[in-house]
Amino acid sequence: MENRFDIIIIGAGSTGVPLAYFLAKEGVKVLVIEKGKSPGQGSNKAAIGGIRATHSNPAKIVVGLKSIEIFKNWEMQTGDNIEWYQGGYSFVTYRKSDEESLKELVRFQKNYGLNIDFLNRNELLEKIPALNPYGLRGGTYSPEDGSASPLLAINSFYRHAVKHGTTFLFDAEVTGFTKNKHSIIEVKTTKGNFRGDIFVNAAGAHASQIASMAELSIPVNPDSHEAGVTEPVKRFFDPMIVDIRPQEGSKNFYFYQHKTGQIIFCLTPYPSIWGFDVRETSEFLPQVARRMIEVVPKLVNIRVRRTWRGLYPMTPDGNPIVGFLEINNFLQLAGMCGQGFMLGPGLGFYLAKYLIGEKLDEVDLILREFNPGREFAKEEMLK
Repeated sequence: MENRFDIIIIGAGSTGVPLAYFLAKEGVKVLVIEKGKSPGQGSNKAAIGGIRATHSNPAKIVVGLKSIEIFKNWEMQTGDNIEWYQGGYSFVTYRKSDEESLKELVRFQKNYGLNIDFLNRNELLEKIPALNPYGLRGGTYSPEDGSASPLLAINSFYRHAVKHGTTFLFDAEVTGFTKNKHSIIEVKTTKGNFRGDIFVNAAGAHASQIASMAELSIPVNPDSHEAGVTEPVKRFFDPMIVDIRPQEGSKNFYFYQHKTGQIIFCLTPYPSIWGFDVRETSEFLPQVARRMIEVVPKLVNIRVRRTWRGLYPMTPDGNPIVGFLEINNFLQLAGMCGQGFMLGPGLGFYLAKYLIGEKLDEVDLILREFNPGREFAKEEMLK
């Protein structure tokens, strides 16, 4: 195996694999190093599949819109079915305070080209008749958001990256770097050392450990979240439904009906559960089931197939870290805060253009908003 590449990416997950694909399409010689035995074996396989551009950060909106475009056209362009379904997203409101904050956010989101509106109670019930009408005040509705299969998507990106010339090295752990004062010369792994012009840290929940090997510090900490899936049933609602009300033990929760009929659901724990523990708990299912049935009573008789637990690589403000620090050839692509699947293709597209020297306004926005050296003061509202 060769040991010299143009760009070396650490991590074959939701961000690393799409970046490799878009770079390889541009003729860049890429190596992806992954400690797992195949792509998507970290946080990607725990993702539930939601894809949205409805964020409160302008760079996230721009990246989300590009990701939606990529996912929507993927089967037509590649022939691969990744179970894309454009069902939309709805942040439902049962509290006046949430209604007011979401209405204000919608005005901001429209300025960045989002197709989104706040619907009143009756309008929203026309879109989602299954919602519990008692106390419902309305909610946002963004019809162009959607969902896809994380495993089908990551494997499709992987196959096409290989087709365009990307080299993947699996079952290889990074052990360190050889560097001079301002740049990395080579990455050291359990399967050999590899030289490159640019190195990319796309290691997900382990990104801070990879950065520390180069004597850099990035504030990325893993937070455990649980999810589950039901048996498939006939479709009875389209959008991802998000309830942002906090309750005991949880900040919010969200669920949707996948293209193949299953209900897939997740909950944001409160307080956060920091660390790398991915063992599912006995508390999760009763807790999330009560919340889901409260919002959509028809869910009461649907049987749950399984639950699982994954890691959200969190940053202090809920936004990714993208850019260079003191080492001028070590790009940080980290801290996706559980949104790597929905942001990965868009970030891969724009960063590939950036790394080959193409100037885009969107890249300037991304690098400004996601700057690793920022103060992390303005928190993403819909993280």
